[in-house]
Amino acid sequence: MHTTLPAGVGYTSLDLNVKFLRPVTVASGTLRCEGTVLQSGRRTALAEARLTDAKGRLIAHATSSCLLFPLDQPA
Repeated sequence: MHTTLPAGVGYTSLDLNVKFLRPVTVASGTLRCEGTVLQSGRRTALAEARLTDAKGRLIAHATSSCLLFPLDQPA
């Protein structure tokens, strides 16, 4: 989410949900995590992340809603 926001805009989590679907073992190989901003509005944004193993199987899925707000400018 951070990289999609313009300068001067901050954010904080409203909620965070994670579903763990498979255990991570040595056989999982290299793990890959990919995050996507699904929606970004004036006051809120929604993002998701997917963790997959070396075979492309989904290990975990997370979603997060964030509150967007203007950052204070230094005096």
